[in-house]
Amino acid sequence: MVLVKAKRDAILEPLSAVSGIIERRHTLPILSNVLIEPGAEGLGFLATDIEIQITARAPIGERGGARAITVGARKLVDILRALPESAEVTLQQQDKRLLVKAGKSRFSLQTLPAEDFPRLSRPSGETARFELPQKALRHLLGMVQYSMAQQDIRYYLNGLLMVVEDERLKLVATDGHRLAYAAMALQSALPRQEVIVPRKTVIELGKLLADGDEPVEVELSAAQAAFRFGGVELISKLVDGKFPDYGRVIPTQHKNSLKVEREVLRQSLLRAAILSNEKFRGVRWVLTDSSLKIVSSNAEQEEAQEELDVEYKGEALDIGFNVNYLLDVLNNVSSPEVECLFGDASSSTLFQFASEPEFRYVVMPMRI
Repeated sequence: MVLVKAKRDAILEPLSAVSGIIERRHTLPILSNVLIEPGAEGLGFLATDIEIQITARAPIGERGGARAITVGARKLVDILRALPESAEVTLQQQDKRLLVKAGKSRFSLQTLPAEDFPRLSRPSGETARFELPQKALRHLLGMVQYSMAQQDIRYYLNGLLMVVEDERLKLVATDGHRLAYAAMALQSALPRQEVIVPRKTVIELGKLLADGDEPVEVELSAAQAAFRFGGVELISKLVDGKFPDYGRVIPTQHKNSLKVEREVLRQSLLRAAILSNEKFRGVRWVLTDSSLKIVSSNAEQEEAQEELDVEYKGEALDIGFNVNYLLDVLNNVSSPEVECLFGDASSSTLFQFASEPEFRYVVMPMRI
């Protein structure tokens, strides 16, 4: 029974969209597979790791009563990628095998029953549902996602806080050492919803969203977050826990301020980072009137020093930072100029950008 006969990319594109969440080795063999499901709207590809489920539909496929099957996702992706772009590919069911044919190439893959494939259940209860351009959500995610924790024992930090309230969408990420906050207006008032989206979901979503004005529909409930766009549906379980009060973390009363060109500062930090301690990655900022010195050193007693002419108002200050935290924000937020607001050497520093008025980035200092 022929499932589909189509150009390689017509099959590879939806298959690639779902296969990113599949782990190469899994305790449940069927979770290494993708579910291929014929339907009235074309061929559906579904993958899950029990926490996240992604479905991509393509308007291709036969209407001849072919049944759903599951097959090793990575192998199928690798086969399709290895075929010529112009290849006409046929996927055909034969007993408990999936035959992949293209020109004179033939591949026979083992399958597992579709009825054994796990699916996430639909959420119940009140939901907040809204639409925004894909590029807007992609942009917001890009400004904050690097601040998420990785494998932190405080599991609620291993994700992104998403808050809907007062006709606004707010995204917050923190690993306990730095915090990124971004917000944007929504088109209508919605019931307040606050969820923590897992790190893996956020990263996968950032890869799949297009940089265009096509809409993404977001649906947030107490148990799940769902994102639908361009033939793709991503459903994710949520992180259960209480996110820190981000409002208390963002400083409001700092009296010392620095303005500097973002790219000039970024390049100086990249150079200084070369001789920073490989483990602690510390750099010192020595601020005096109209001057910023960036100093780093390492265990071999090597030292780097950069000096920049800046617009600085405030008292002389000597403060240390993890250089990676500074480079993360400068690499991900594009703006000609950055403003840094300081308290003292032991207080957190606030980074702001004129081109992103709804963005805040807070970094805790480090002792060097």
